[in-house]
Amino acid sequence: MQGTTVSRRYGRAIFDLANEENRATDVLREIKEIAALCESHSGLADVLYRPVQRLNERLAVWQAIVSQGSISGLVKNFCSYLIENGRMGALPAIGDELERLVDEAAGITRGEVIAAAPLSEEELGRLRSALSARVGSQLDLTVRVDPNLIGGLIARVGDLVFDGSLQTQLEQLRSNLTKGQ
Repeated sequence: MQGTTVSRRYGRAIFDLANEENRATDVLREIKEIAALCESHSGLADVLYRPVQRLNERLAVWQAIVSQGSISGLVKNFCSYLIENGRMGALPAIGDELERLVDEAAGITRGEVIAAAPLSEEELGRLRSALSARVGSQLDLTVRVDPNLIGGLIARVGDLVFDGSLQTQLEQLRSNLTKGQ
């Protein structure tokens, strides 16, 4: 992934353009599909993402891709602009930034929960409610099980980290006990 400044700038630009046409979700889907296509075909990524090839060759490959699918004019022109300016390699990061902006506009915050064991639907619902109340927005949580956690869970929502893992609690207890000596 390229630098966050590039992805934020271009992500905001494509979001604003797509929002003018009420197509932000569709544009996001198209950009994610293009990034996934490039990721699944390393030769294609080599041509489009890395400005080693001549510009006219990269644009010819891009035109061949565009002619095969149903890519909107906005995304076609945006990606052509990225290719011309040697920024196409930032497309996955731009897609991530665009996704964040689309979610933000819809009042959704994405988060991740890392748990020692699978969570039941009831547990996940309670956790989602508590975290939503804490951050003040609707949450879309991804849950990942990490058997290396002894117990408990860690929740990351935006810049916030809620660490309720047993390992962290034991470390805090050890720290408190050693301070008392």
